[in-house]
Amino acid sequence: MFMKNIYDYDLKQLEELLAQKGQKAYRAKQLFTWLYRKRVKDFSQMSDLPASLCEELASEYSIEPLKEVNRQVASDGTIKYLFALNDGATIETVLMHFHFGKSVCISSQVGCNMGCTFCASGLLKKQRDLTTGEMVAQILYVQNELDKEGERVANIVIMGTGEPFDNYDNVMNFCAIVNHDLGLAIGARHITISTCGIVPRIYDFAAGKYQYNLAISLHAPTDELRRQLMPIDKAYPLDELMKALKAYSVDNHRRLTFEYILLHGVNDTDEHAVQLANLIRGMNAYINLIPYNQVDENGFQSTKDKDALHFYDVLMKNGVKSTLRSKHGEDIDAACGQLRAKYEENK
Repeated sequence: MFMKNIYDYDLKQLEELLAQKGQKAYRAKQLFTWLYRKRVKDFSQMSDLPASLCEELASEYSIEPLKEVNRQVASDGTIKYLFALNDGATIETVLMHFHFGKSVCISSQVGCNMGCTFCASGLLKKQRDLTTGEMVAQILYVQNELDKEGERVANIVIMGTGEPFDNYDNVMNFCAIVNHDLGLAIGARHITISTCGIVPRIYDFAAGKYQYNLAISLHAPTDELRRQLMPIDKAYPLDELMKALKAYSVDNHRRLTFEYILLHGVNDTDEHAVQLANLIRGMNAYINLIPYNQVDENGFQSTKDKDALHFYDVLMKNGVKSTLRSKHGEDIDAACGQLRAKYEENK
């Protein structure tokens, strides 16, 4: 029997669902609190709900939409989880430790069709979008693990396998649930959505006036190079992308993040740094330089540390704020999609 996922519903949708079952609106708040604040995994334990309602919910809705099939723990404490969904598909979720708190990177699709040449996520093509509840379940699973240590998820980044803006409605519903005061109450400015540049959805996001952070996977300062690395540039070249981003920044007064993975001998020369600075200068934005986690199938190599620092210095001298992200999970299958690809190949 097919079971619907209870985590697919935000508070308003739960109110509508329970109203159809003859329940008062406050029952939805009680249910929402049990799911997210108390993080109960069994409807029968929701003691302030009528027993008959709990039984009815249990017969129709799943409260366990994923299970752990593997995990890798790096020497720096980074944990990569491999989860199986109810239909047998697998996804990855990563817990990272920063000085500002615990950060969880979630997947938004099963596989990815964006085809970025350096990315392990694209080794397996997109099978389907994740539902809202399957994204919520990733966070709840990690939070339940952290509960044992008295810790909590401080930041969420939607940067795992998949293109979030290719699954726009479910991603935005997910953000609303984890941001809600009765949900996980993770502040909007602690939630970051990354896109490789689907321009129409950027305009939609701008119109929504959301307070979530927007990050752009850029990785090249010119169309010529970007099209070699990222096929999305053929559909939405840099002039269209930058026009949309400037409109977003003006309308929302929000600072943008440009993600730039440093690939040895590909996009990491002084000329690239100057071109990148010229592209970004004057925007309310900064560039997050990211060390590359090598993927054997792709053949790219990570820029050496000293060259990465030099690239950073060139950007700063050219008037563009930048950060150089520390490496995480070097001694595990850290690249997005890498663990999943190996698991599926062996399976």
